[in-house]
Amino acid sequence: MRDPRVLVSVPHARRAALSALWGLAARLTKLLLDAREPLIGQIKLAWWRDMAGLIASDPDALPKGEPLLAELQATWAGQGGLDALVDAAEAMLLAESDDDRRAASEGFGGHLFALSGGGEAGGKRWGLVWGAGVEEGEAEARDLLGQAKASGAPSRRIFGRNRSLLMLDRWAGMIASHDGERHLRSEGMLLLRLGLFGR
Repeated sequence: MRDPRVLVSVPHARRAALSALWGLAARLTKLLLDAREPLIGQIKLAWWRDMAGLIASDPDALPKGEPLLAELQATWAGQGGLDALVDAAEAMLLAESDDDRRAASEGFGGHLFALSGGGEAGGKRWGLVWGAGVEEGEAEARDLLGQAKASGAPSRRIFGRNRSLLMLDRWAGMIASHDGERHLRSEGMLLLRLGLFGR
């Protein structure tokens, strides 16, 4: 979402909020990638869960000096739901089976898309590709990509007028179709076409 090619399709009034939300998603993703010990990762996620609770219930009590928290305070104060994103990240951290990894990946994508103004179902394929990028094991990552590839494209109706989420789903679908290999020129053309025409 923070990619300029996608963000430009977001209504100006929503850009700051969605940029902060996807900044949180990026921070949680980095936390998972950097976690060497699940317990340390859980401690850090617990802090973000507490912060999500404060954003919803008492934003003035948030600690100062953390730029991302300041962004979230300015755009999400009084709103709930961010804790569900943290919960999904923790589920991915602790997943031990293919089913667990799939559920956590789809949950992360679903919550993120729902918070972005779409439906949870629209975020599942994106979530599977996200999960493949987070997963350390090659076989497990390939399994998630294979599931994303097999899931097919959700109907455009799921996204309503939210073109940015449609772009992200179709972008994830292209990456899955190439088994995780990146084709930056083709991806750029896809985003341009969707941004201009919505299809």
